[in-house]
Amino acid sequence: MDICMVKTSDKTYPIYLEDTFDNLADALAKAGLQNRRAVIVTDSNVAPLYLDAVKAQLGGVAAGIGAFVFPAGEESKTLATIGEMYACFMDEALDRKSFIVALGGGVTGDMAGFAAATYMRGIPFVQIPTTLLSQVDSSVGGKTGVDFRTAKNIIGAFYQPELVYINTSTLRTLPREQVVSGMGEVVKHGLILDAAYFAETLAAADAIAALDTAAMQRVVNGSCRIKASVVAQDEKESGLREILNYGHTFGHAVESLCRFALPHGHCVALGMVCAMRYAVEARMFAEADMQTAVDALTRFGLPTQLPAGLPGGLPSLEDVYTSMLSDKKTKNRKLHLVLPTGIGTVRRVETEDKAAVLRGLREIYGAQSGFPLCGEGI
Repeated sequence: MDICMVKTSDKTYPIYLEDTFDNLADALAKAGLQNRRAVIVTDSNVAPLYLDAVKAQLGGVAAGIGAFVFPAGEESKTLATIGEMYACFMDEALDRKSFIVALGGGVTGDMAGFAAATYMRGIPFVQIPTTLLSQVDSSVGGKTGVDFRTAKNIIGAFYQPELVYINTSTLRTLPREQVVSGMGEVVKHGLILDAAYFAETLAAADAIAALDTAAMQRVVNGSCRIKASVVAQDEKESGLREILNYGHTFGHAVESLCRFALPHGHCVALGMVCAMRYAVEARMFAEADMQTAVDALTRFGLPTQLPAGLPGGLPSLEDVYTSMLSDKKTKNRKLHLVLPTGIGTVRRVETEDKAAVLRGLREIYGAQSGFPLCGEGI
């Protein structure tokens, strides 16, 4: 069952929503990927669970199947790992007609997509996301990349897959923390563009917590449609697509400085809280709406303040601000922020107001911020 077609300026491709891998071979055949060599890229957590099932499906379509398995975790999201992928592709004799399958979460999809975009100047790839975060967000829209130094996804490319095949049964093998992380992006989609979707998701909180199949498919369906509609209008983030970064400029800085000890969706939630406080202080967003949004994050188990006991301790406000300035969207040391104006609406702003940014950041420190606030008059 396909959810929708993602339409960009030079490619249109389907998103399939299933509860099994049984229709994967047919989806690949419909995309014209028969009789080609393929390599499945996956990590050490996903491989024992799903690699054999996906290989079995490819067996009826591909001319040859290889696999590249890397150590699970954000720590592997480096150019060194990409280099190992290239070596595997060469050993498997992949050519320009071959294709790559990204089987796993966001780290896998980002890296496999980037490797596909750059190997032989670009070969086809397929997204098979297995985490909630990747199913509702990172597998759709063609963003690929790797981390470099302390900057998340600073090296990458826009490169669209041939198709996205979502099997929601994989959510049943996820650690609870990873399901919660995915809900950070789900809540974000409602907050930026669809108040009704936000309300419906919140009303289904108990069913989502139980990983009810129908509830999870509604969540994935809604988020994919929202993201696909944005990507169709702005594939390469020259305008509208920036709204998908709500919470990310703050959140990516926290994520990097906390050495990826917090899952991505948790950091997005924290970033949204910072953005909301900034917007409230700027009289763009009502305090009551902020409370509604914060209550929703809490309902899904997402953090609204930095937890104690992080490796290396809490990053300072100054360090977080400095990290934000290295964000890809920063131009001439002006931060590009997405700020809420209501439940379901946001606005893009450009700012050099360091004091206002620090006030937003302070919201997630709460009583833990027992240090001077950089002399910015906060």
